Amino acid sequence: MTKILVIEDDPILGEMLTLYLEEERFDVRRVETARDGFAALTEFKPDAIILDLMLPDADGSTLCASFRERTAVPIIVTSMKNAVTDRIQAISSGADDYLTKPYSVQELKVRILAVLRRMPAFAPNSFLPAQSGDRITLDVERRTIVLDGKPIETTFSEYEMMKLFTQHPGRVFSREELLNAVRGIDSFVNERAMDVHITNLRKKLEVNPKEPQHIKTVWGVGYKFVK
Repeated sequence: MTKILVIEDDPILGEMLTLYLEEERFDVRRVETARDGFAALTEFKPDAIILDLMLPDADGSTLCASFRERTAVPIIVTSMKNAVTDRIQAISSGADDYLTKPYSVQELKVRILAVLRRMPAFAPNSFLPAQSGDRITLDVERRTIVLDGKPIETTFSEYEMMKLFTQHPGRVFSREELLNAVRGIDSFVNERAMDVHITNLRKKLEVNPKEPQHIKTVWGVGYKFVK
């Protein structure tokens, strides 16, 4: 049974989410603080996290970043804030999706399924064999990018983006195509967030990020990956 960790301090909303997700056949653990959320990562071992950004003992994008440092599972952020800058900040801090309160629980379920489909344990044919001589390969079991034989830490979205790139070297992807592939067609799409992910990947993978040799910009269209 798929495990969902709900970190929500609003008792009414938290109870509603728990009941609904359990009816949809998820195994749900709900906690009300960041501290209990960190403990549940080890004890409960969730497959995905629903994270409220306004908790009694922590709040904001640093909260999301703290969870991302501790786990690679998908994080869906929920918040009362609906400004584009807030969404970009959360996604740049490691969130894989963003829902503004109030939201539909049915939509939340769709988004949970969308991010889970991009996890190897939930997707068929996820093995990506390395080609001899490639500088950049993927370790699918550990969900890491391997650069010159050394593992590189990435966010969930960065890994999924590189997975798509390495599956289709040379193909040009628009920003919208990349975001849809990473987070699902129903998820929030923002070109600025896409550029942030590309910039971060270049810093991690390129010898000179300002003159990239692998993740190239195709002006007016999007990006492509060159081995």
